[in-house]
Amino acid sequence: MEEVGAYVCSELEKHDIHVVLSGGSCAQIYSDGKYTSLDIDLVNRYNERRGKITKVMNSLGFVEEHKYFIYPETDFYIEFPPGPLGVGDAPVNVIAQMIFDTGTLRLLSATDCIKDRLAAYYHWNDAQCLEQAVWVAQKNDFDMNEIEEWSKIEKSLEKFHIFKERV
Repeated sequence: MEEVGAYVCSELEKHDIHVVLSGGSCAQIYSDGKYTSLDIDLVNRYNERRGKITKVMNSLGFVEEHKYFIYPETDFYIEFPPGPLGVGDAPVNVIAQMIFDTGTLRLLSATDCIKDRLAAYYHWNDAQCLEQAVWVAQKNDFDMNEIEEWSKIEKSLEKFHIFKERV
């Protein structure tokens, strides 16, 4: 998944399309595979036209089916949620990167990945996303104080304390 994401990220960047991995695939990376996802969410940071993305993806051999891009030789499917890049109501200021033979994968930091998963827990009571946030926290260095401050803004301190206890 990481290599496919890195390839697509790098190829899109050659066309001045900037995307960042988020969602479950990001949690997969930071949880060392404890959580897995076939959905590669590449947030379209600057809301580049869908047609431009489609043209590049088609040139790479991907076929568009509904809102996803499928490559026949993999089980992964790629989605391009619109920007701006953020978690809850907060913008993302730090973008991490991982380098593979296939290219450079740009992704949320571990702290922002945790916030991304917690946002689903806070706003939709998604217990699976709470679990993913805990797994990411247990495997990575992250900023608990930043997450607490963000949780205050999201009006979810009570749920934050559940997360903190679980970690």
